[in-house]
Amino acid sequence: MVSGHLTIHLRDRDVELDPGELFVVPRGVEHCPDAGEETLVLLIEPDGTPNTGDTGGPMTVEPRSL
Repeated sequence: MVSGHLTIHLRDRDVELDPGELFVVPRGVEHCPDAGEETLVLLIEPDGTPNTGDTGGPMTVEPRSL
């Protein structure tokens, strides 16, 4: 995480992150990130991961090559 404070809610626990900390969500694990203040994070995801999961809708973009 870059700045701020982030809580990642998992089904069995919450993970609290502060600047400089890292957490890897295992593949297929349901999670919900939650920030009560402005928070900057760096996300690293596999190629082709939609930005809103598989929900679809106007906020989902098609994968693109960089």
